[in-house]
Amino acid sequence: MSFTTEERGKASVLHTMDFDIQTTWDKKAVTHEPVRVHLAEDQSGCRLEVHAPFFGSPPAPAAPSGQPCPQLWDYEVVEAFFMNDKHQYVEVELCPHGQHLVLILNGRRNIVQEQLPLLEFKAEISGNRWHGSAVVPASYLPPSVTKFNAFAIHGEGEDRVYEALYPATQHHDTPDFHRLEYFGDIDMSRVSPSLVTATPSDLWNKYPPPSS
Repeated sequence: MSFTTEERGKASVLHTMDFDIQTTWDKKAVTHEPVRVHLAEDQSGCRLEVHAPFFGSPPAPAAPSGQPCPQLWDYEVVEAFFMNDKHQYVEVELCPHGQHLVLILNGRRNIVQEQLPLLEFKAEISGNRWHGSAVVPASYLPPSVTKFNAFAIHGEGEDRVYEALYPATQHHDTPDFHRLEYFGDIDMSRVSPSLVTATPSDLWNKYPPPSS
């Protein structure tokens, strides 16, 4: 699949949105072709695709391809976060080697479920690029999603690189992808009207919104 838009996020009549990760976590321009995150309508939820350079660093995790991998953020990975105004969010991590990690968080850094399965996740490396495609079940999305961010990580040691669609706009000494105040707005109806609901799914019904 090819894309021509140069905007960070754009919807089409086909119910898709594209986002280019053009900056590091601290607002510096990336030095390679940007990672592209593609959201699309799917009958089971939201299709999440990644089109990205492949760096091959760090080496692949030991976990089997196609399976959840704890601490996947320590490897080469692209992440997407879907959040509502009450700081309830799902974090989806995709690795070029085929592993994934899905976390449900009820408040900043408050993980209440992890290593959830993904539908149809496949990843393919072709030379110096990789493509991943998965379906995030609608039930994983918190009610009334209004915020979104996406991140890409690669490299090791001092060469570790952290990139963000919506970077930190204030000074911080270290990267932190759970600085929720920097997330950008998203209208999920532009992906699929069926994803816009204020009614919690059975999964989210277990977790009252955190107090402010």
